[in-house]
Amino acid sequence: MTALNRRDLGLLVLRFGTGAVLAAHGTQKLLGWFGGGGIEGTTQAMEAMGFSPGRESAIAAGLGEAGGGALLALGLATPAAGAAAAGAMAGAVSVHAPAGFFAQGGGYEYPAFLGFTAAAIGIAGAGRYSLDHATGHVLDRPWVVATAFIGSALAAAAVVGRRVQTQSVQPDPWPEADADEQP
Repeated sequence: MTALNRRDLGLLVLRFGTGAVLAAHGTQKLLGWFGGGGIEGTTQAMEAMGFSPGRESAIAAGLGEAGGGALLALGLATPAAGAAAAGAMAGAVSVHAPAGFFAQGGGYEYPAFLGFTAAAIGIAGAGRYSLDHATGHVLDRPWVVATAFIGSALAAAAVVGRRVQTQSVQPDPWPEADADEQP
């Protein structure tokens, strides 16, 4: 009988915990679970945050979080799961960045932590206690790691860049108003 491997057990715990948090967060967006807004509420929120088109952005963010999180928890297609979750969190970081780093002040600390953790798991691999291991790592090859992370980085850069561009061309809602007269 083989003894439990502490490294692989640690990866299982880290994968499952991070994946469960991401999956729960994503199901708020997609299904309205856990007090979330569902697709309609998330669409409105995405549009208000400058993501366009709002519905497609809501679906992509929800799938990146829920799908990436579920796959991370299972340890299946771990590089793609980690890349998808990290890409979704890059969008969240862009929203929270103006408030600074710490979550206490509305900053990007929390989505950055989730994104870096998902990315690290995607790069490190799921470990022995995973569906990737059980399937002979068919979906966890070096080329999958490179392709998933390059694709996710390019997609995140395009989405965040489009958001920044959209925000910079929006007209000032109070062009004539004095700074202390604005609501």
